[in-house]
Amino acid sequence: MQYLTAYITTAIIFLGIDFVWLGLVATNFYKNQLGDLMKDQPNLAVAAVFYLVYVIGLVIFAVAPALKEQSWQHALFFGALFGLFAYATYDFTNLATLRGWPVKVAVVDVVWGTTISGIASLGGYMITRNFMS
Repeated sequence: MQYLTAYITTAIIFLGIDFVWLGLVATNFYKNQLGDLMKDQPNLAVAAVFYLVYVIGLVIFAVAPALKEQSWQHALFFGALFGLFAYATYDFTNLATLRGWPVKVAVVDVVWGTTISGIASLGGYMITRNFMS
């Protein structure tokens, strides 16, 4: 039950924040930087698979160990580190293999992935810890 609670809370936090970021805050930034590389409408099925799998990673590598150690610092640090590794892998691979992938997008995206992953992991940890006590 604890892992399910951790997954659901972490997913809600991650999705909520990412929705605001992608849908409101950074929409024009990505459109201006990526231009025709962006689809008019995202493939929601593929996006759903990403979110399902990514949040499993956050729970396995950050939230669950933090719950075991009772350490919010662990959740924040390892969630952010997971985000750094995952988003850097994506963006640096794009820089290495795609023509015209903007460095600015890579930097913003890696910082974003690091930040949102740390925050979602911390929030998932805090809510799960309080809910399960």
